[in-house]
Amino acid sequence: MPILSLITFAPLIGVAAILALRLAGKPDDAKTVGAAKWIALVTTLATFALSVLLVLQFDPNTAGFQFVEDSPWFAGLHYRMGVDGISLLFIPLTAFLMPLCIAASWRSIEKRVLEYLIAFLILETLVIGVFCALDLVLFYIFFEFGLVPMFLIIGIWGGQRRVYAAFKFFLYTLLGSVLMLAAILAMINISGTSSIPLLMTYHFAPQVQTWLWLAFFASFAVKMPMWPVHTWLPDAHVEAPTAGSVILAGILLKLGGYGFMRFSVPMFPQASQLFTPLVFALSVIAIVYTSLVAFRQVDIKKLIAYSSVAHMGFVTMGIFSGNVQGEQGAIFQMLSHGLISGALFLCVGVVYDRMHTREIAFYGGIVNRMPWYAAVFMLFTMGNVGLPGTSGFVGEILTMTGTYGVSTWTAILAASGVIFSAVYALTLYRRVVFGELTNPKLAGITDLEQREIWIFAPLIAGTLILGVYPNYVFNLTQTSVDHLVTVYRAAVGG
Repeated sequence: MPILSLITFAPLIGVAAILALRLAGKPDDAKTVGAAKWIALVTTLATFALSVLLVLQFDPNTAGFQFVEDSPWFAGLHYRMGVDGISLLFIPLTAFLMPLCIAASWRSIEKRVLEYLIAFLILETLVIGVFCALDLVLFYIFFEFGLVPMFLIIGIWGGQRRVYAAFKFFLYTLLGSVLMLAAILAMINISGTSSIPLLMTYHFAPQVQTWLWLAFFASFAVKMPMWPVHTWLPDAHVEAPTAGSVILAGILLKLGGYGFMRFSVPMFPQASQLFTPLVFALSVIAIVYTSLVAFRQVDIKKLIAYSSVAHMGFVTMGIFSGNVQGEQGAIFQMLSHGLISGALFLCVGVVYDRMHTREIAFYGGIVNRMPWYAAVFMLFTMGNVGLPGTSGFVGEILTMTGTYGVSTWTAILAASGVIFSAVYALTLYRRVVFGELTNPKLAGITDLEQREIWIFAPLIAGTLILGVYPNYVFNLTQTSVDHLVTVYRAAVGG
């Protein structure tokens, strides 16, 4: 059974069903909208079930690609799909967050609901395709077309400045991707193949590696995003609907980190070693600078957005450390950040749906009216600052451990970011949750309802389980990471 194709394109079944529903009835009719929501939810849950089946069938003792599908496509290109330990867990992460996003949008989205659901289902297909693709052209198609549904989600269902934020997001990411396309064409011309597994064993000349690395870096650095090409992210987060922010932080930012691990390190090892000091410098600046900027924010969403940039700094640091601890930490940090940042944006969405404002100064003392919400928000705030026992701690400590073996000062400076994150995150929590309930508009605010509890429950479980027993991840990634590090060190003579 071609399980990867099934998982990738399963959401399109939901798209077809919603389109048929739209053609059969009135798109704004309450029954039609309700049926479309259930179709989207069931489709995303079925996709998640298939992704769990994929993980259960995966052999963690094999470093190579598994579940490989290879069929001739066109012009000598092939439709190639496959996963290894590096890409595997990003598929269930994507499939896990999507039904939560559908449930979170159940009441908050009131216009063009069918089109909104279709955009999310198409986005799920494209993102999962990125993690499964084993052909350069196929990877680029999935990677690039993912911009379109997110552009629409921000531009149509976003806030007041949604058009500006959507175009800024699109132009930033498109510019980097054009350079990557040029590099892809050059790689095919030089090597005579577009197969990613074959290209991982192909030895490009050092000078060629440099230019190819820079072209891919332009795309992946924007997608992460790394400093100084991060400025599109806060605007996109602030204007995007809650579910859009969850997908943006929880999944789309991971495409850049995955790209570095899939292409930059194994295919261009000499160039990766050459530019490691640059990546370390940019990572440290991102961790320290954006943490300081986050502290000065007055909008809750923008603060969490800058926090995401800082956390991605740990990821890039770990990826280019070139050792097992750093690589494992980078993968774990991306998975953990997907859960925690997604949950934090959902926390913002809870109060925004009630009060229709995200200004920090508006709130204060809501623990008096929302004790369960305060407890949930506290857990994910602690995870965001890397409290031991949560998944946020494991990724950060491993990336810093891996980096310390390569550059002591980089690790020390990055560690200061942990302190800064505690300052801005705990300050935010104190100002929003603690104190007296002085704003009379908050007197009638209600605590978490049953639907919201069901949304947060799996995120709480994931954050705590991975924090206590991270080997659930490491057992699946270890062999592939060991192979990646071995190949990298052999290429650079380390």
